[in-house]
Amino acid sequence: MLDALLIIAAGILAASGLIIARRPDAAKLIDKLSVYQGWIGVVLFFWGTWRIIWVVLNLGFFGVAPFWMVVATAVSVLEAVLGFLLGFGLITHWTMRGNAVAMARGQAIRQKLAPFQGTLGLVGIAAGALLLVLTILR
Repeated sequence: MLDALLIIAAGILAASGLIIARRPDAAKLIDKLSVYQGWIGVVLFFWGTWRIIWVVLNLGFFGVAPFWMVVATAVSVLEAVLGFLLGFGLITHWTMRGNAVAMARGQAIRQKLAPFQGTLGLVGIAAGALLLVLTILR
């Protein structure tokens, strides 16, 4: 359940521009959450990366529970990408600051993903809501 709430929070932050454009009154609430954007991004990036590794190590479950494995794979990739976008500043500060080549590659990846940040945020909100419903129903 924490996973669902975390991805919903990240989705709100990633799609904040789109949300505020439609609902200007939401700006105050998003501002309160944006203070933690970097930390949410870092946690989500590493959690999503770990879940991708878990999916790869447990590919046999695709035969047993294909629906859950597809959901786990999609959510894991979405978490890693949203986490990277939101936590880029902290991630580069901690891991790439001494390596100019890694910093340039990270910045190039971020620039390719940035135009999709709002859309990924909306997908993150929807995926988190779906994950929350599926967790409750299970």
